Amino acid sequence: MTRHVIRPVRRDEWDKAKELRLIALRDPAAAVAFLESVEEAEAQPDEFWQGRTERACEGRGARQFVAEAADGQWDGSVTLLVEAAGVPDYFGKPVEQEQGHLVGVFVRAEQRGTGLTETLFEAALEWAWSLEGPGVERVRLFVHEENARAEAFYRRFGFRESGVTVPMPGDPGGAKEREYVFARPGRG
Repeated sequence: MTRHVIRPVRRDEWDKAKELRLIALRDPAAAVAFLESVEEAEAQPDEFWQGRTERACEGRGARQFVAEAADGQWDGSVTLLVEAAGVPDYFGKPVEQEQGHLVGVFVRAEQRGTGLTETLFEAALEWAWSLEGPGVERVRLFVHEENARAEAFYRRFGFRESGVTVPMPGDPGGAKEREYVFARPGRG
């Protein structure tokens, strides 16, 4: 197994963040895993990627974690967004409690099944639980109803289906996404 360093992305690494995102959007599962197409992402100017990376490396609003191999290649990534209590979430519903929202989960096909995804999730959750006042009480994610592989992983990791479903944004066919949650240890 390739050794990886799991670490937060740095501001000056926007080009590598862009490269990995485009690889993720070309993955066969991208249509049920991500809310943007590769064409949409490729059309974004460098300033978009610079801003996105900057927001994911500082402050408490978001943190992107990458799995970097010894040769410098990024083999995976996950981003944790912090949703503040009382503020509307992506779907326009007020957030009831301070929570994390995992997005952008991707590991290169040749690294799947090696434990790399688990290691990325552990880093993201550790960061979420370390945030001070107000503390993050749970971390959630949404998974497309037809993404059985991802659902199986999330359950194995310890996420539980909440029963909340939302329409898949931009899907005229009425597909749904299911919410999965992971409660802060010691909180239920």
